[in-house]
Amino acid sequence: MNKIIVLGAGMVGSAMAIDLSKKHQVTLTDLNQITLDKVHQQHPILKIQQLDVTDKAALVDAIKVYDLVICAVPGFLGFETLKTIITAKMNVIDISFFPENALELDALAKANQVTAIVDCGVAPGMDNIILGYYNELLEITDFECLVGGLPKIKKWPFCYKAPFSPIDVIEEYTRPARYVEAGTIVVREPLTDCEYIDFDGIGTLESFNSDGLRSILFTMSHIPNLKEKTLRYPGHVEYIRVLKESGFFNTEEINVNGVMVRPLDFSSQILFKEWKLLPQEEELTVMQVNIKGKDETGQTKTVVYNLYDEYCTSTQTSSMARTTGYTATAAANLFLEGIFTEKGVFPPELVGKDEVCFNYFLNYLKERNVHYKRTIT
Repeated sequence: MNKIIVLGAGMVGSAMAIDLSKKHQVTLTDLNQITLDKVHQQHPILKIQQLDVTDKAALVDAIKVYDLVICAVPGFLGFETLKTIITAKMNVIDISFFPENALELDALAKANQVTAIVDCGVAPGMDNIILGYYNELLEITDFECLVGGLPKIKKWPFCYKAPFSPIDVIEEYTRPARYVEAGTIVVREPLTDCEYIDFDGIGTLESFNSDGLRSILFTMSHIPNLKEKTLRYPGHVEYIRVLKESGFFNTEEINVNGVMVRPLDFSSQILFKEWKLLPQEEELTVMQVNIKGKDETGQTKTVVYNLYDEYCTSTQTSSMARTTGYTATAAANLFLEGIFTEKGVFPPELVGKDEVCFNYFLNYLKERNVHYKRTIT
């Protein structure tokens, strides 16, 4: 039985710890002891430990006795936390989705003989894995990923609930969106190029530019057209753009009755209450991955993977935690079983290019009732 430590006891982190505890000895850590106690009360098989990952000495001391680290801290803490883990010569699966480029740590990981699989969620994550696999089979010309997590019940005005930190969501609305068109990286404002798309079982959703390609921009630079867009219920984008253009997401402090306040911090507090996904509140995850390219005979093929997943009532696990977390726990088991042991920093597309690894992910998720449906034309 392997010993695993999970950093971050949020919705996804706790779901990963619970899943991994079926086969491994798992310790769940977080800065918030109350959060840890709530998870432990429902799942006493988990060990818990209060830990501040910004205290690098304490972090290294905590992780060094384990076989694998799972990093599920908020994005703004992710890069430095991952760097500390790699410096400590610990193997790691990371889903913190930080804005920095994880490949900058590749040389450090190789020097320390560490395996670090990063961005290993649903998107980024499974879309990368699918792309990596088909990049070995096709001469790809086009890749597009449409993805979103949505509440089942629409509540005006935003019709949205966040399964993770509102600041991380707002980052998605403010970070410039990069995509590739005709071999050139194009930078656009997020929340632009809105399109309405119909999905079976949901209806019409709106898609908009977001900066979700991440490592694919560099590892798949030979593909001429690459795009990722976020999905929301119609109307959401307009309300967010009003807030953004009015300055509610600004990071420069303003004076409010003698108190210096960042508008972003104020807005996050307001939106946290509005967007907070309550325990047992039903939500869903929808994703469509579109790949177009030529096979070895020169024929053009279009490969489409569709995901539709809902809150699991039997395990009381959110869909976003399932689709994100179980991709990461699949990677953890893939590594611990010795199927993938290369050293360095690996975004999912560099793992999924191997057929054995690709099938491992799909089968692992299928066992947990997360199903990706494929069509090829």
